Amino acid sequence: MAVRSVSDLDVKGKRVLIRVDFNVPLDEHGSITDDARIRAALPTIQHVMGKGGRVILMSHLGRPKKPDKKLSLIPVARRLSELLGTSVNMAPDCVGEKVKSMVDALAPGEVLLLENLRFHPEEEKNDEGFAKELAALCDVYVNDAFATAHRAHASTAGLCPYVKETAAGFLMEKEVKYITRVLTDPARPFAAILGGAKVSDKLEIVENLLEKADKILVGGGMAFTFVKALGQDVGRSLVEEDLVGKAREIMEKAKARKVKFYLPVDCVCGPDPKTAGQALVRTIQEMPSDLMGLDIGPATAKLFSEALDGCRTIVWNGPMGVFEVKDYALGTMSVAKAVASSPGLTIVGGGDTDAALHASGLSDKVSFVSTAGGAFLEMLGGRVLPGVEALEK
Repeated sequence: MAVRSVSDLDVKGKRVLIRVDFNVPLDEHGSITDDARIRAALPTIQHVMGKGGRVILMSHLGRPKKPDKKLSLIPVARRLSELLGTSVNMAPDCVGEKVKSMVDALAPGEVLLLENLRFHPEEEKNDEGFAKELAALCDVYVNDAFATAHRAHASTAGLCPYVKETAAGFLMEKEVKYITRVLTDPARPFAAILGGAKVSDKLEIVENLLEKADKILVGGGMAFTFVKALGQDVGRSLVEEDLVGKAREIMEKAKARKVKFYLPVDCVCGPDPKTAGQALVRTIQEMPSDLMGLDIGPATAKLFSEALDGCRTIVWNGPMGVFEVKDYALGTMSVAKAVASSPGLTIVGGGDTDAALHASGLSDKVSFVSTAGGAFLEMLGGRVLPGVEALEK
């Protein structure tokens, strides 16, 4: 990444505006249920504090179209204060005279958290005036929110031209470094595991990885569009009919490029994801017409595990089935185990995949777990991310 690191900057006494991703889950009482994203930003925040920078943090939370008390960042300020072991000031807004005066009052090493950026529709519209207002709050801008880097918003891209010094935070650097390494110089054999519900969500990734991977393993609901493309009946399984032809084309390209393309040979079937106690294991050829495939079966789990054995680079995005339901979780857990036991470079990304990995208890056995969903997918798909591009410019 042709971008300066926050570690290259002299931030002493300067107003350092850091875009973080504090879009954390809240319960009905407004309490944070998972603070992983806050923890992920700590190294950059603590570095700037330690170097005498005056820290201003900004983030979005949820998808409000106007100010909403339920989506205030006040609970985040409380949790961040606990994690940093120091008081975090909370601004009443993210722009305006009151915010400016609070920024001016910051002493070196102090922290101010701005209120939810998306309380202003101008944020998502990448409004120039709003971007300039944010830029006016700082001497230095640091983007440490890779999870939002695929969106050209005022706080991720729009303000960069109006700030003299810009840099990437440690989390942003790490995310981009790992994904770039996979896409440009992977240790081989390189295997990509793709799951989740829809082919349409992963089309760009599959096509981009055809140029780079040695093996592609497809599970989850998206696998049945490929199975259907082979002329096989898939019962009531999820199929994107308009992409059956595209799926066939992808498999033909894989064959031409000598990329090994793995699909399920059996699956765990059921009437629907919510009905427990009626799961049946069937080969793909024997799938009942009145049931749907909801997980890869044991033979597929073994096939996938053997395919991953000896791989020196593995990227995994998307669960193998409806892992939230016990009857349909074994396939995803078996893949998690295979990925975690690999001695090679292993990268896992995407919200559902991250949740599945945490459920397996094997997160600490993986080389890198991305904090991002959309940005992870788009970068794997070969897209230029606006938030990264803005820093490079």
